[in-house]
Amino acid sequence: MHSSVNDIRDLARLLGLSPTTVSRVLNGKSEKYRISNLTAQKVRQAAKEYNYSPSKIARGLKMDRTDTIGLIIPDISNPFFADIAYSIEKEARLKGYSIILCDSVDDLKVEKELITLLRSHKVDGIIIAPVGIRYEHIINVYNSGIPLVVIDRCFPGLDLPSITSDNYQGGYDATNHLISLGHKKIACIQGMPESFPNKERLRGYIEAHENNNLEIDKTMIVGDSFVIENGYRQTRIIFSMENPPTAVFAFSNLISIGVIKALNEMSLKIPADVSLVSFDEQPYSAYLGTPMTTVNQKKSEIGQLAIDVLFKYIMDKEYRQVVYMKLKTELIVRDSVRNLRN
Repeated sequence: MHSSVNDIRDLARLLGLSPTTVSRVLNGKSEKYRISNLTAQKVRQAAKEYNYSPSKIARGLKMDRTDTIGLIIPDISNPFFADIAYSIEKEARLKGYSIILCDSVDDLKVEKELITLLRSHKVDGIIIAPVGIRYEHIINVYNSGIPLVVIDRCFPGLDLPSITSDNYQGGYDATNHLISLGHKKIACIQGMPESFPNKERLRGYIEAHENNNLEIDKTMIVGDSFVIENGYRQTRIIFSMENPPTAVFAFSNLISIGVIKALNEMSLKIPADVSLVSFDEQPYSAYLGTPMTTVNQKKSEIGQLAIDVLFKYIMDKEYRQVVYMKLKTELIVRDSVRNLRN
């Protein structure tokens, strides 16, 4: 068994031929350049024996393409982003592209470094779910001509191709569902306050209260990140208060896990003692001890659309139309909310 060869010059050296001759044979041009059948057969056999795989980057540079796409997400451990990454990778693979996956760990400095790294790798385009606080560096990438699509944490008002869920409607529907079942004191455990999804979900939460003529208790709006620990910590705090809420709206699937753990430790049952609704449906949501009511986001569709839009920019350098898509969410009602009107 021969070791693999990835450089055409190495294969040519092994055969005692010029790289040009080897390239012409492997590109089906041996007859055009009058290369003998014996030599052509020798080249093809060696390519097979040495498992020759030409460098995609080297080949792509000649075509001004590398067939790679950079994907930057804030937290690969978050099932929401993992699902989107899976969808993007699958769609890219169907188009013959590879993904360079990067995790910014919700850090703006790391995000900027990753963009520089991807540009050095000559990726054909970038899909990014930004940290969501600053955007100048993202605008610079787009204005430089590199195809770019922003997903999830978008910047409304900026001319950037963006795909996101309707976070406002999802936040409104979840809160209104709780109110319709008689809940008047609803804790909202939010994620990163300055991020676009969080602002929109909070806007929905607030307007649902206003439209139902309910006063908002600002002490019930807590939290600072989309992680499990935030849900756990805030739940312990708010249910140690003298007048705790009857329901919790968790702004992410990870936050809801922290909420459930804290409630279990405090011997509070869902929904008998506390009702719970979570943003973002996950496969486990229906299989919890009490199946959880959730706001479903179309994660697969976000990934598919991100690739479709990006490819329009990759394949047509003159195409500069800005696409902004907002996908509908769906409230999936299960057993985690108690009806207080009965």
